[in-house]
Amino acid sequence: MSWHRPAGTLQSPPDPLRVGPGEAGWEYSGLHVLSLQPGEKRSLRFDSEEVLIVPLSGSYRVRSEPLTADLAGREHVFGPITDRVYFGCGVPFELESSTGGEVAIATARADAGGEAMYLDAGSTSVELRGGGQASRQINGLLPAEVTGPERLIVVEVLTPAGNWSSFPPHKHDEWGNDEVPLEEIYYFRIDGEGGFGFHRTYTADSSHDETVTVRDGDVYLIPRGYHGPCVAAPGYDMYYLNVMAGPERAWRICTDPAHAWITAELESTPIDSRLPVRRSE
Repeated sequence: MSWHRPAGTLQSPPDPLRVGPGEAGWEYSGLHVLSLQPGEKRSLRFDSEEVLIVPLSGSYRVRSEPLTADLAGREHVFGPITDRVYFGCGVPFELESSTGGEVAIATARADAGGEAMYLDAGSTSVELRGGGQASRQINGLLPAEVTGPERLIVVEVLTPAGNWSSFPPHKHDEWGNDEVPLEEIYYFRIDGEGGFGFHRTYTADSSHDETVTVRDGDVYLIPRGYHGPCVAAPGYDMYYLNVMAGPERAWRICTDPAHAWITAELESTPIDSRLPVRRSE
């Protein structure tokens, strides 16, 4: 069974993507991508899920009883880091965009969630990971280190054209001293018409081993198993939004022992000079 969901297969018109725990066949993680026209308003409420609102393109005003915030957003996901808003369960809110664009709403089933908060772009943790052709940038939109949320973890990864990311492969599907179960969604955006990349997920017992071609708007669901690498084809930068949630809000992972040796070598190799990505500035 494939865990790959090509662009369009999870659409909920007029929106390009809607996947919740029911559609994914698991317990916690979800992702909605909304498409708003200039001046359009949307009223939303997630009764049993905490949410993070992440502009993918365009600017937004978020109105709710706990807070009202203007999200400067960005022109596209390969530009500057965006600001965002977090809500706990059951908070009604309205989204309005003067520019039009797409906005991601990352969700996690929770008992109550945390207090509403605005997270400005400048507060975002940025990590340049790996080295050489395995260099990539990780933006902590709602990392485990941010206190308040109950289960939701959200990051975005930028991989320059021709580079590998999510390598060496890792997993987080069982309890252990260095591991916590987390369901994960990969939402891919590829820069350039006709662009593509590759993604691999596999289990130690080989019951699942899949390498797929990913294109702009594709989703890969990861209920278990090692994942990586993600490979950006030459000429086409790759972006992916990772939404993670599980019974405990922690990011502890297990690297595939067969490839763990490469970590030290990558860390001693210079980071790709194309990082950090700030193309639209």
